[in-house]
Amino acid sequence: MKLGIFMYSLSGGGAERQFIYIVSYCIKHDIDVCFILMNSTIKYDLPEDVKIYYLEKSNFNESGILKAAKIPLLAYKYSRLIKKLKVTHSISLLSRPNFINIIARTFTNYRFKLIINELAYPSLEYSYKNFQSTFNKLMIRFFFKKADLIICNSNGNQMDLINNFKVPANKTAVVNNPIDLDKIHNIAAIKGFFLKNHFNMITIGRLDRGKNHSLLINALSKLNNPKLKLYIFGEGVLRDELEALIDKLKLQNQVFLMGFDSNPFKYLKGADLFVFGSNHEGFPNVVLEAMASGLPILTTNCKSGPSEIMNLVEKKEDLMITDYGILVPVMNVELMSKGMSYFIENINYLNTSKINVLERVKIYEKDRILEKYIQTIKSVN
Repeated sequence: MKLGIFMYSLSGGGAERQFIYIVSYCIKHDIDVCFILMNSTIKYDLPEDVKIYYLEKSNFNESGILKAAKIPLLAYKYSRLIKKLKVTHSISLLSRPNFINIIARTFTNYRFKLIINELAYPSLEYSYKNFQSTFNKLMIRFFFKKADLIICNSNGNQMDLINNFKVPANKTAVVNNPIDLDKIHNIAAIKGFFLKNHFNMITIGRLDRGKNHSLLINALSKLNNPKLKLYIFGEGVLRDELEALIDKLKLQNQVFLMGFDSNPFKYLKGADLFVFGSNHEGFPNVVLEAMASGLPILTTNCKSGPSEIMNLVEKKEDLMITDYGILVPVMNVELMSKGMSYFIENINYLNTSKINVLERVKIYEKDRILEKYIQTIKSVN
């Protein structure tokens, strides 16, 4: 078996970190693997033995229409590359690499196993009224069923594909995202960064509509408590808009846009609470990373991921309190604000949750998950 693992870039994000885990596991276990990208941005440390092949070196600022138009050409180039590399199992992550991977099969007689990964909840991720959303939904509906296997990272996005995109259930499998517990355990908390006698909240995610950082900012504003601090790690197209919101609400001394950091764990380990405002997810790595850092969770109960991770028993339109933290309905500023207050006012619950998350996250330890991932790939007929 020779794996070709294909995605757009390593610019930063949960899918990109998962990619690194997969490649590192393959090298450690002497699995022949090659690494294929479409953009040269790399913000993570790669194992020394990894050979990178570039399908192209595209510009991040390409329009959605141009990206769509290039898919057939890139699929042709990809079909030639995997034949040249003698790839037996072609694995892709994220939407456009998935489309290219599938379409590549039409350009070659070379036989390979075609595996794609669904890491989001596509009916919601592509629910926005723009070209990219409409295009991606059509492509998923038409092409995903042509893959040999779709590995979903949660039960939620598996059912989304089956129910809303008519993907055959027997072409899907669920393997949750892995987390490197040993690595996180050995990272020390940053010293002297967070102010003492303040309640320090942290979140991580691209600055885009889906992650909905404005929900967290507005929720903090409602509490009118100068001792609350919110640190937002990530970059994206909404930076200017979020800066404007922070200025408008006069929160310059409470909310901080920190940019991207490939080692957020030193900050996670020094904070009091992880907060997450996402509208939709597949299986959010950052929630696992926060739990592995000993942080209780306050998150939206978006359709896929958080409720599974936090073992939610009953969904309701109020605070949903678990042993590991609190879930609130999506896009609900009032309840997100109420959730922040609950942690501040219930220190015993906060401290108990810090202990519980460390035990819960063990089931996502990377070697266990990655072994299942590789065995799932090998099972493809």
